[in-house]
Amino acid sequence: MRILTYITTEEDAGRAARSVVPRRFQLGTHAFRRLKVEGGILCDGAPLRADTVLRAGQRLEIRMDNGETETKAEIEAKTEIKAALDGLPPSFIRYIDEDMLVVSKGAPLATLPCGHIHTGTLREQLAALLGQDAASFDYHPVNRLDKGTSGLLCVARHAHAQRLLTGQLHTDSFIREYLAVTEGVPAQREGVIDAPIARLGTGAKRAVRPDGRRAVTHYRVEQAAGGRALIRLRLETGRTHQIRVHLAHIGCPICGDYLYGRELPELKDRFALHSARLRCVQPVTGKTLEVVEPLPEELKALLTPSVFCAEFALSSLAGECALNTSLLEGGGTTKS
Repeated sequence: MRILTYITTEEDAGRAARSVVPRRFQLGTHAFRRLKVEGGILCDGAPLRADTVLRAGQRLEIRMDNGETETKAEIEAKTEIKAALDGLPPSFIRYIDEDMLVVSKGAPLATLPCGHIHTGTLREQLAALLGQDAASFDYHPVNRLDKGTSGLLCVARHAHAQRLLTGQLHTDSFIREYLAVTEGVPAQREGVIDAPIARLGTGAKRAVRPDGRRAVTHYRVEQAAGGRALIRLRLETGRTHQIRVHLAHIGCPICGDYLYGRELPELKDRFALHSARLRCVQPVTGKTLEVVEPLPEELKALLTPSVFCAEFALSSLAGECALNTSLLEGGGTTKS
């Protein structure tokens, strides 16, 4: 149970609860109505009516179910335990609090049930890691990763956190940085791919087309060897398959991408795309969080050792050199 509190001020005095509560707690209309019906909004310990006129100095509470049924110590003890579900690649929790978590997703692993995939998803893995029942697990992915993409994914633990985190997407408050190993090397070391993307027919495949939706990807070639490149990418927009489509569009498909390039036997049911860095603002406390995750071993193996140099380990598209852990060695790192 996540409980948020607020003490009313003189500015709130004389106003109805329906005006004050959504504004002070940043609740949407739907969330406010649902919490009110469920008895999740209290004033001085008693359920609050929407038309109640407030006074200064009253204690308002909203109570949201975040699925936390164990103590925080018990949860933290499980964050480095591999998923208990047989046959799935392991995922690891890299950051967790009462409102959100950041997970390093394995690949191939679906984020959500879709199409023919009904079980064996990240939702079930996280429920197992947290010792909760998958059927009732409160699971709200904020950003999405394709089944074949590994790396960092932000998950809200209740609907209010999801709304606030989703509002950060495609702003400077929510930064996603990816690493890709490609077949071929871009003609320019760095640049911006600004090319609209549209669906092809009724299937999953997308393509760059003039009638598509605007899509912008920033990239930089970190190193190149043996006809392959290690590229760092940052999304400005979030279209389906955006990085995969854009890299194929410039003649450098991602290694192992069976949809936009060619399969590789050494990459079983996945491709060489990895979510390596995620930075966001904690939705309730306002604290900035940053997590980095190393490139998986199977993706390192696609490149010669000369690619992995100190210059790459500390570089990023923003020109920041504050990352104190190589993305190529060791476990994930969290900064706040």
